[in-house]
Amino acid sequence: MKEKEEFAHELISFDPVVTKEQIETVADLAEIVWHEHYDFIIGKEQVDYMIDRFQSVSAMRTQMEQDSYEYYKIISLSGDAGYFAFRREEEVLFLSKIYILKKFRGRNYARKALDFMEGICKESDLKKIWLTVNRNNGTSIKIYENLGFEKIRTQVADIGSGYVMDDFVMEKTIHS
Repeated sequence: MKEKEEFAHELISFDPVVTKEQIETVADLAEIVWHEHYDFIIGKEQVDYMIDRFQSVSAMRTQMEQDSYEYYKIISLSGDAGYFAFRREEEVLFLSKIYILKKFRGRNYARKALDFMEGICKESDLKKIWLTVNRNNGTSIKIYENLGFEKIRTQVADIGSGYVMDDFVMEKTIHS
């Protein structure tokens, strides 16, 4: 338990991703995290497809420039630990991505990132945070539930090339 308590007080920062070099770093992180976490859930082929389609440098740049996504890198004292991305929508924040490298999991980084996003919601008068999570991703679902998210519905989205995202839509109400 001492190790968990130690990590609870670990200093991390959330750095906005804006430069080409920062986007390239996040794309490299995505390649690692996605294969660490999703190969066994959806298969390597779909992971490769989704990285190319949603987490490549060009995909991220498009999301940021055309779709108003905001990317942040999670940085610990030991280096880059992961990243997250969201988009502000009418009265809600869509948490599109939150990924943490395997060696940094279990250190409350997701909770700290969510606290950061809740602060943004309060500053921007956004009432909820919503996200999608693969229905077979039991570990992440449990984490989201522990962070106050509730399952709202299921959603199946065709993402091309014969692949679908079979997700739960989850949301959390932000209290002022």
